[in-house]
Formats: sequence, structure tokens, C-alpha cells
Amino acid sequence: MGSHGAPLALTVGDPSGIGPEIAVAAWRLRNEADVPAFYLLGDPALVAARALALGVEIQIAEADPANAAGQFADALPVVPLSAALVDAPGQPDKQNAAGIIEAIDCAVMDTFEGRAAAVVTCPIAKKPLYDAGFRFPGHTEYLAHLASQRTGSAVMPVMMLAGPELRAVPVTIHIALADVPRALTTEAIIETTRITAHDLRTRFGIARPRIAVSGLNPHAGEGGAMGHEDERIIRPAIEALKAEGIDVFGPLPADTMFHARARAGYDAAICMYHDQALIPAKALAFDETVNVTLGLPFIRTSPDHGTAFDIAGKGIARPDSLIAALKLARRLADVGGKSS
Repeated sequence: MGSHGAPLALTVGDPSGIGPEIAVAAWRLRNEADVPAFYLLGDPALVAARALALGVEIQIAEADPANAAGQFADALPVVPLSAALVDAPGQPDKQNAAGIIEAIDCAVMDTFEGRAAAVVTCPIAKKPLYDAGFRFPGHTEYLAHLASQRTGSAVMPVMMLAGPELRAVPVTIHIALADVPRALTTEAIIETTRITAHDLRTRFGIARPRIAVSGLNPHAGEGGAMGHEDERIIRPAIEALKAEGIDVFGPLPADTMFHARARAGYDAAICMYHDQALIPAKALAFDETVNVTLGLPFIRTSPDHGTAFDIAGKGIARPDSLIAALKLARRLADVGGKSS
């Protein structure tokens, strides 16, 4: 596994999006924002051309993971890929699929083999990958596949939105709201919460994490007056988790569990569906919230935004969420190194 003293491996994401420019911007703010050492897996020429087009002065060093940390103070270390990348801001191209996937593969391999402390990913878009034959639902599922291949064990990835004021975890993610009640199971809530509790202890350094669980329906169902899922599905999961010694409570009405006084009572919130978790997380700290994948045998963080094709190449993309993702990955690696 990755050494916690090694640099971070940052994937370029879809190069037609804002990945290359926010990587450049994060490196330029390395001193001002105390950005930890990282190397970018991408195309040095593309990164240089993008910086030039934006009028940004930057030193770029073709690197390998072993010397990247030593170069970071004076130049942005870029580890070149074998696959070529098409430089066309705002115009996603399936020809970039091979390079996008290669960057992810290399980052994961570097982390498993100790050359990188953690994986940080710039955003990708699904359609260009699907057009090129990619058969995984998304980024996270592919990372879980790589982890399973390497370890020989099944991996269940769990998405956490981690900000300075809230850590929120959705049990169901990218499905229609109408499908949530059918997809929600007691077993899924138990497993999601177990993984969350484990990673809060081992990676976030919280000795006994307190976990709040939301209800599904308004007022957490109000005793069955507004739906039965809260009592039939959610409450049995909470009771089972308590029996395992996990400090968990709920189901709580979602409309009263995210204000400041309520948040002071827990370390993470387990939510029943995508927007129930993401709306409060993004409303509280849009530019500082980080997507963290729990349940993997390596650390993975990502900025909590997409490829932003509409603003790519215009010089207006903000690196705040990427910087937050880099800093959190560094902190998790350091905590994990101390606890192992």
C-alpha cells in the first residue's frame, strides 16, 4: 500500500474539461494555500499548452513518482502517459478515453506500490468513455474494480461528501428518486454505516465516531403516518448497528438534522438518497466540500464538481475544491500512516 510520506497521485481527468487548468492553478497556489506535494498523471505538452493559452506562467517538469516530490517546489511534476490526449477544451473526445483510464490505472498502481500516498482524481465525463467502450457505471465503480483485481476481495465503495462543517454519506446514489424506496434495504444501510464508521476511525482518526441516520420520509415517517420505510427498513438497521457497538442514532427528520446545533452531535450523517446528503453538504461549503470514497483499500478523494466543459479553457475555473481534495487526501494518508 501507499507510503504516507509519498506525494499524492493526481489524475488529469477528462482533458477537455477543467482538470488540467485546476491542477495548474493548485500548483501555483502551493505556497499560499499550503498545497501538499502531488504529481499530475497527464500529458506535459498538453498541460503546458493549456497554461500558455490561459496566459499562465508555469514551470513544468516531466517526472516520475520517485522524483516528483523533490521537483514540486520549483515545477509542476507531470508523469507522462503512454496514450495520446487530444487538447480541445470544451469538446469531449472519445479518443481521450485511453489516456483518462491509463491515468487512473497508474495512480492506483502507484498507491498500492508505495510510490504515492493517495489517489486524487480530476473529474471525468461518462459519455466519451462509454463511446469508447468503457463498461463501468462511473469513476468510483472502476476504482472498486481495480481494488478488487489487486486484492482478490470484493470491495463496496461508499461515497462521502466531506466538508469543514458536515460529512454526509448517501446510501442510494445515482438513481431516480422514485426508485429509492425500492432500492433502500436494511442490509445496505448497515453495510454503508459499518464502512463509514470503520473509515472514520482508521482514516479520519475519530476513536468513537458518532453517526446520525436520517429518515426517508418527512418527519422520519411520523410513526407510519407518512410512510413505513423509516420503521420497517431504517430502524432495524440502526438497532443492528447498535448491537455491534457502533454509536449510531435515528432515524431523524432530515429537515432538522443539519443545522449547527444538530451537527455538533455527530461526526457523520447517513442519508437515504443522493440529494438528501449532497444539498446540505454543498449548501454549507460548496467550494470546500470533497468527494471521498470510503471502503477502498487506498485513499481516494476528488473535487466535488464535474468536468465543467462549458468553462474549460476560459481561465475562470476555481481550484478551491481540488485544493481541498489534495489537502484532505494528505491528512487522511498521514492519519492512516500513524494508525497503522
